[in-house]
Amino acid sequence: MEKVNRKTTKLCSFYVSDWHLVTMLLPYLNEEINKENKIVTLLETNIKEKVETLVKKLNLKNSEQILDINWNIVKTKKYLELKNILNDESRGEKSITIIVNGTKKFIDNISKNIERWTKQNKNVENIKIINCYEITEFNYNITEILDEHDKILNTSGEREKQDVFEGYEKGTKIV
Repeated sequence: MEKVNRKTTKLCSFYVSDWHLVTMLLPYLNEEINKENKIVTLLETNIKEKVETLVKKLNLKNSEQILDINWNIVKTKKYLELKNILNDESRGEKSITIIVNGTKKFIDNISKNIERWTKQNKNVENIKIINCYEITEFNYNITEILDEHDKILNTSGEREKQDVFEGYEKGTKIV
């Protein structure tokens, strides 16, 4: 089997409302588009209207590209359908950013399918996965989520976990 030279980075993010999620994502995505990263969304909630509202109010260089992203709900959790979505979206791309939002259960299911897809896809060199957890639906230990990710995305951008959660160490419960 051919070995793929790929960099995969997993980020987590926590939001309290769809407005908070969109406010956090837009400036970050504006920069990702500048780096010529393809943006793919796998969303449990439809945030299209909120994205459109905020893009109109903000002075973002890449407004058109942000509005062209699919901000609607992904209607399936089945691997073959997600594989087709990811293959279509990543065709010809070297770098992609995949945004997943929703409950922990939804994100866990989608993450398994993304991981399976990354093992089969040999074309994309850089994959960044951003799992955005809705905190109001969240009843799990935050440490488990932090342990599964490389960094955190918040309103100030991509950050090290220790910078956001002082005293964080892998496997140590955060109080």
